[in-house]
Amino acid sequence: QAFFCLLLCVPWGSSCPPSCQCTERAGAKAVVCSSRHLEEIPEDIPRDAVFLKLDTNSITRIPGDAFRHLSLLEELDLSRNAIEQIEAAAFRGVAARLRTLDLSGNRIRSIPQEGLLGLVGKPLLQVLDAGVDLCGARRGTPDVAVLVTMFGWFAMVIGYLICYVRHNQEDACKRMDYLRALPGTQGHAD
Repeated sequence: QAFFCLLLCVPWGSSCPPSCQCTERAGAKAVVCSSRHLEEIPEDIPRDAVFLKLDTNSITRIPGDAFRHLSLLEELDLSRNAIEQIEAAAFRGVAARLRTLDLSGNRIRSIPQEGLLGLVGKPLLQVLDAGVDLCGARRGTPDVAVLVTMFGWFAMVIGYLICYVRHNQEDACKRMDYLRALPGTQGHAD
């Protein structure tokens, strides 16, 4: 009986991974593992974690079921890592409450449709199924910025040339008028 009571009284999943900092505020547990040189997602993240920050590490992949035991998770920050691969069902188990997922600043080239199962709604899965490359769209953003900048410079150069030609045209007209006014050049100016 004592052993059974001990099992019931031990707060399972509430210990903090050694490479992280755990805090609790108003009943919400935050697990911060930022800038800890982690190469993989820690397996011993407390089950009652609501906020999880794994940003600025060296994580290269998100394995399947990586967060399956974190059903209370609302915010997940995986930004500024080296993530290249997201395996099937990587986010299974967190779909019910997850409000924020930050994957920015990684090396993700594609996300398998199965990697997002249980995390996103059917409309996004239909977009992915249609072959839309969301990562490619992001890559195009600098191209648009370069085109806008080039257009701005081109418009500025054209504007400068128009002003230059008009100014020189006025000077040329003034010189022609001056030459016509000189004695003895009236026959040559025409």
